[in-house]
Amino acid sequence: MKMHIKSVMVDDQTKAHKFYTEVLGFKTKHNIELGEHSWITLVSPEEEDGVELALEPNEYPAARSLQESLERDGIPWTQFSVQNVDAEYDRLQKAGVNFSAPPMEAAGAKFAIFNDTCGNLIQLIEVTD
Repeated sequence: MKMHIKSVMVDDQTKAHKFYTEVLGFKTKHNIELGEHSWITLVSPEEEDGVELALEPNEYPAARSLQESLERDGIPWTQFSVQNVDAEYDRLQKAGVNFSAPPMEAAGAKFAIFNDTCGNLIQLIEVTD
């Protein structure tokens, strides 16, 4: 069995799709309208058959509460592995991305945390060991 979907709850799918594609650089794999919402999945342009990131509408009250609690407490919803955190930090800062934690090292990794403008903190991580 091969599973390759990860999801992020978002408060606005249109805004999230724009941010994740135009700012972060993901590529749209699926964007299927399903009434009020859409089934939107994105992929890394370097791995078009790799893990898909689903932009899930945050309509369920318990999920919305979890998302708000994580953001308030400074805990990332998920993380994206990158080859060079410093380079991504510089690129995304120039694109106007708001970081709540600049690059730092701990336990064999370097990481930084940013706000995805859709209700989530996202961690970039580079394994350094």
